[in-house]
Amino acid sequence: MKSMSEIIGPARAASRSMLSKGSERRVLMTRMHLAWLVSLMLTTYLLTGMSGAHADSFLHAQGPVAAAQRHHFWQVVTVMMVVVLPVFLLTPLIIWRYSYRRRGSARYAPKWNTSVRWELLLWGIPLLILIVLSPLLWQQTHRLDPYRPLGPAPLRIQVIGFDWKWFFIYPDLHIAAVGTLTLPANRPVTLSLTSNTVMQSFLVPALAGQIYAMPGMVTTLNLQADHPGRFIGENTQYNGNGFHAEHVVVNALPAAAFAEWVRSADAAPPLTLSIIALLRASGTDQKMRQTLALPEAAPLLFSAPPSCFFDQLVNVQMRPDAVALGAMAAMSSNASTLPHRRAGGACADRAREMP
Repeated sequence: MKSMSEIIGPARAASRSMLSKGSERRVLMTRMHLAWLVSLMLTTYLLTGMSGAHADSFLHAQGPVAAAQRHHFWQVVTVMMVVVLPVFLLTPLIIWRYSYRRRGSARYAPKWNTSVRWELLLWGIPLLILIVLSPLLWQQTHRLDPYRPLGPAPLRIQVIGFDWKWFFIYPDLHIAAVGTLTLPANRPVTLSLTSNTVMQSFLVPALAGQIYAMPGMVTTLNLQADHPGRFIGENTQYNGNGFHAEHVVVNALPAAAFAEWVRSADAAPPLTLSIIALLRASGTDQKMRQTLALPEAAPLLFSAPPSCFFDQLVNVQMRPDAVALGAMAAMSSNASTLPHRRAGGACADRAREMP
């Protein structure tokens, strides 16, 4: 006759087996729910994170260039969702269906090697995406060419990247500013960019895309602010310890306010050799204010910049030879201030004017 333990033992083992299977199901369901939740959270993050809630983003466009970039971006995202959404939606289902603990629930085909239907699906969809995106990319590449003017009579601004500050010269207005780019709203602007140091990257995302500023070279960026506002730009290319602080405040003003700003800048101190030396010294625009004993929020405006300063700087960067360096040294030792030209004219005396 069997003992009580021999009778209870198998029953207890069977009960444990049933509980174990139930626990496995709960674990599988929990994992599947977590996978779905992670997919949903990631999709929600991508959609809300790119919703343009941040004002300094091309998704919250404030000009025609950024608006075209946003439109192009959403076109690409829409087409790519054909690939991305099935991955996010089917991955948790595949994990659950073909889980090791659910063996036997799905068809087992160890000798399976090919499927024409799957091959057509896996290669056909990427091919269709390529066919759809190719003409879009071609059109948008030409449409978003940074050298392409946005309209007649643009405001010309010369941009020089220093360590670690941006210097803006308005050659037609004979004024200059450090760290602040002031524009008339609803008027095309053409920026000519170079660098007095290593390569830098100029970006104002709410108005236009990124473009490099390189020593000895000139790049061009056309942009426009459709409405008055305040936007933030930055240098996105690492160039030393002060890289993180190399920002620029972009102020788009109505026509009357911009004219008033030009008058205030025209009454500012002239751009002298001592100011240029501060520009060339490593440091942020805030450090420059401290050196000049100016308040923290004081604008760094200067009048009468040399008419050929930008061109000379580019040429000297292109020719760092003994002739160019000798001319620079002679000029710095023989002049306490730079000659200033209030009207246009050819940049003939480049070596003489360049500090």
